[in-house]
Amino acid sequence: MKHSEGFLAIVNDAKSRVRQETASEALARITGQRNAVLVDVREDDEWRAGHVEGAVHLGKGIIERDIENRFPDKSTELHLYCGGGFRSAMAADNLQKMGYTNVISVDGGIRALAESNATIVTGD
Repeated sequence: MKHSEGFLAIVNDAKSRVRQETASEALARITGQRNAVLVDVREDDEWRAGHVEGAVHLGKGIIERDIENRFPDKSTELHLYCGGGFRSAMAADNLQKMGYTNVISVDGGIRALAESNATIVTGD
């Protein structure tokens, strides 16, 4: 998919402030840390079509509204993914602005996670 210049500008701005990791790094952290959470920030229809098993769904449209109720501890290790790593970077940037201190965007998103042998499941 070809993204517009304006969209890429805000993504690159967000990426300049957030930590990023590879899919393999994310999977290792999720497996190795009890308090590490994988968060899918994609839209509802994307989630239902397939998501990483064990992930939490907080779509980009609601994550800022709902994150504090779901994860009140702002030091919780949150690994965010989307389709390719753009929306997750923007969401991570916003969560940092809200005071979350341990937020990481998964570069390559669900495609990279699937290529790294994450188990993908469908439905809610």
